[in-house]
Amino acid sequence: MTFRPEPAYRHGSPARTGLLLVNLGTPDEASAPALRRYLAEFLSDRRVVEIPRLLWWPILHGIILRLRPARSAAKYATVWLPEGSPLAVWTERQTRALEVELGRRGHTIDVHHAMRYGQPALPRVMDQMRAAGVTRVLVLPMYPQYAAATTGSVADALHRWALQARWVPELRTLSQYHDDPGYIDALAARLRRHWQQQPAAERLLLSFHGLPERSLHLGDPYHCQCHKTARLLRERLGLAPEQVVVTFQSRFGKAQWLQPYTEPTLQALGAQGVRSVDVMCPGFVADCLETLEEISQEARTAFLRAGGQDFRYVPCLNDEPDWVAALATLAERHLQGWDTHNVPAADAEQRQRALAMGARD
Repeated sequence: MTFRPEPAYRHGSPARTGLLLVNLGTPDEASAPALRRYLAEFLSDRRVVEIPRLLWWPILHGIILRLRPARSAAKYATVWLPEGSPLAVWTERQTRALEVELGRRGHTIDVHHAMRYGQPALPRVMDQMRAAGVTRVLVLPMYPQYAAATTGSVADALHRWALQARWVPELRTLSQYHDDPGYIDALAARLRRHWQQQPAAERLLLSFHGLPERSLHLGDPYHCQCHKTARLLRERLGLAPEQVVVTFQSRFGKAQWLQPYTEPTLQALGAQGVRSVDVMCPGFVADCLETLEEISQEARTAFLRAGGQDFRYVPCLNDEPDWVAALATLAERHLQGWDTHNVPAADAEQRQRALAMGARD
């Protein structure tokens, strides 16, 4: 086995602690070649597509990667920000805000972010953290509800990296935080601020990312955790059960996925005479293609065409102060036992030099 190069060991160096936020990923640009690279990596993950390779490979390389990149690139172009992909922009802002908040609370922690697919890639960020002297890492996937295809895949990537590391750092990984009080409070605060601008709609629709239905029967807790998040949020807001609708979006392929589906549900509500809906995506903590294009654009059009009159999209938590504070508290809870205070300035300077070298690689 070939190990990754290790940073030079310095006797007497205090252990440094790192915190790594990991999100799904995004293409480098809104172009067909960039989408082809991104989709090839994403859809090659055995956690994401559990079809035998003998059947899946001809479909992926013979059909999907030939037809889908151009269509997906056109969708990304409608939400692309001057700074880049919305998911990348918001994840970067969350990272910086979290480091500031933890510093305000007295912690000295190297806070980074990585993407499971695309850049910055998880292995490269872990290499940079080790080069900066980090010997303890808390990995915080940005998926509140656990799914094998998301959090499980992050664990796979982390452990593959560790297999090639000579000095494996202490590792802790959060599994889920779907019922964390800070997370629920941040969602409730986001909605209340939305309702300060305009009264609550007739229905609050909570749209979570979908998964194949078979994942539920195979033991994935995702479906149940989505419903628990929705129930806790409804109770925190003091809403009646009939005021809140839970749906699942982003269906892919012809198999049955978790139901009810988001867009058909919105069409049915519009046809039934529901005039206004507030739509929120609690499973996404940063706005991205699935929230800004699929929900705020496509789902909006479907609802209005079906007879609805007022579709109000509620943005994700992004870098809202309540959410950053909740992340900090969540991190503190799982960092217990690691000394995260009073790291010498010289080590902080070493970290900056290592990061600068990594950026040039």
